[in-house]
Amino acid sequence: MTADPAGPGRSLDELEGAWPPAGPGATRLVATAHALRRVPVRELGAEGLRLLIRQDVGLPHLVPVALGLLEADPAAEGDLYPGDLYDAVSGLGPGFWAGRPDLAARFRAVPPPAGPAHGRETRSPADGAGR
Repeated sequence: MTADPAGPGRSLDELEGAWPPAGPGATRLVATAHALRRVPVRELGAEGLRLLIRQDVGLPHLVPVALGLLEADPAAEGDLYPGDLYDAVSGLGPGFWAGRPDLAARFRAVPPPAGPAHGRETRSPADGAGR
């Protein structure tokens, strides 16, 4: 059995080092991202994962957890629409996938969610040429 990459109950701040506090003029997005970094990774849920992945925060720790959710339900959704987590992961660039063929293979195996938001090719460089 492999070790949990996020560690049991560990937050991004614990895994990567704490960020300085968000400043008093921080946007809601910045304040939310800072707060989510203190939540254990396994407790983030689809919305927390979606938001942080879209901001390129903690990807090595978050993408494996997001893939677990997507493997169970490709239409897993945060606060936006069914499949928004899938779209967040599909938007990752080739720089992320290049050194992670195991994660890229897992993502390629997840079927795109059904629905109007996914009627187009929404694949990332995880599969090289898209679908």
